[in-house]
This record gives sequence, structure tokens and C-alpha cells, in this order.
Amino acid sequence: MDVLPLFPLGSVLLPGGHLPLHVFEPRYRQLVEDLVGEAVPDRRFGVVAIKQGWEVGEDNVDSMYDVGCSAVLDQVRQLPGGRYDVSAAGERRFRLLQIDRSAAPYLVAKVQWLPDTEPADDSPARREHLTTAARAAHQRYHATGLRGGSRETPGADADAAALSYLLADDCVLTVEDRQDLLAETDPLVRLRNVRRLLLREAEFLRELRAVPAPLAEFAQRTSAN
Repeated sequence: MDVLPLFPLGSVLLPGGHLPLHVFEPRYRQLVEDLVGEAVPDRRFGVVAIKQGWEVGEDNVDSMYDVGCSAVLDQVRQLPGGRYDVSAAGERRFRLLQIDRSAAPYLVAKVQWLPDTEPADDSPARREHLTTAARAAHQRYHATGLRGGSRETPGADADAAALSYLLADDCVLTVEDRQDLLAETDPLVRLRNVRRLLLREAEFLRELRAVPAPLAEFAQRTSAN
């Protein structure tokens, strides 16, 4: 069991994923300062997703999922007004055990690390089949041309556990889909589920491409926050 400061977000961070953040709220600016100043060990914090349709308030910690991902602060750029642009790397999963709202301006939690379990149905042949199928689904997803075309695929040395997260992080998925992948502890089940999601999204993108309307009509202006 360890203690982590928490950064609730409207998105899910996966192990191995890249997390850019624009930090403007006073409590999270303080968290960045504590991470940089090493008041928080190893520049490590926890990212937990907020359930859709909820907001995290002082008395509403139940709006967070109970499985999150630790992140290690990487780059920090200070902006006018005390704001920060930072980036962090996803590390490993944890389960929330207890949340403390008084130890710091931001939430702090006792967490239990959540390693993968041994696959229920494992063999070299099954691993190879699932790995090949997932990589093919990833290529099919980007072959639609609507997600920026061809991407750099994970190296051949990526094992099934890491590959499932790397492929998922390179795909636009809902918070619920990403959270399900994060919480799944069987790496082969997770890899199979990633393949299914990639094929689903590839089909959706192909259908979107066939719609006789400018794609710009489907775009939404992103928030500065």
C-alpha cells in the first residue's frame, strides 16, 4: 500500500500512455509545485477518471472510478498567472482504498497496486494469435485515413500486457471503454478486447467517411481547459 496525490480527470490514463495537462486550478498548481519541489516523492501522482456526468467536488469523491493509473511528471513549463503546461507518463494501475481530503489542498489517497493476473487460458500459440490479430486491427484502424494515417506501431519486443495498452492509447475510445481496459487484469483478455474495440472504431470511421457531408461538420471546438 502506498500514498499518492490524486489528479481527477475526465479521461483515463493508461500505463505507458502520454498525459499532457494544462494546470490552472490553485490546488493542482500546488500539486505541480509539490511534485517539482520533491515534497511528493519521485514526482509521482495518481490519475483517476471522473464518471461521465459527474463532477468532483469537496464532498463527492464517489464520482471517481476506483481504479486509476499512476503518472510520473516529466516536463513542466510555467506560464503567466501561475499556470503550468506539464506532461507525464502513465506508469501502473492502482485501486483506491481510502481518500484523505485534509492532508493537502488536493486529494490524497491510500492505494493498492493492481498487477496483472495469470491468464486463465494461456499458451504461446494463443499469445501469438492475439498479438497478431490486435496489431492487424490497429493497422486497419489507421488505414481509414481519418485518424492521421499510418502511425508508428509498437516494437516487436512489446509483450501482450504492454501491447494492449499501447494500441488502446493510439485509438479514440470512450472513457468507459478505456476504464474497462484499465481495470482488466488478464492481459490476454485485455488484448482481445482491444482488438474488438479497434475493429469497431475502424468500421465507424469507414462509415463516417462515406457520409456525404464535410467532415468539419462533425468536429467540435476544444476547450482551452
